[in-house]
Amino acid sequence: MGQLTIPGETGQVSDGFHTFDELYAHRCRLFIALMQLLPEFAWWSRRHHDGGMPEGWVIAGLDLPSGAVTYHLPESDVPLLRVAQVREIETAPPWDGHNSQDVLSRLERWLLLKRGDAQ
Repeated sequence: MGQLTIPGETGQVSDGFHTFDELYAHRCRLFIALMQLLPEFAWWSRRHHDGGMPEGWVIAGLDLPSGAVTYHLPESDVPLLRVAQVREIETAPPWDGHNSQDVLSRLERWLLLKRGDAQ
């Protein structure tokens, strides 16, 4: 897959309907909403398992039966995590190496498990 470089702020690139910044904000809010609906699986932390964390970020996750799903969220979303009553933990669990495609697969597998279609 080729790479297209456009001068300017990446977050302001638009598909004509939404900018990357808008879509990222939507993903963050939707993930927090999902975490609120699944409190038994949900957690967030200010630190990775090794104690580090890029400045301005937290890590949040769902430990689903189909596997862990995690995202870094901007620290500015911490009040929303608290409103949603998502459990804060000292450090995140060790990363299992999952990538973006794994997250999509795990979410799909979890949806199928919930419906009873997955093995």
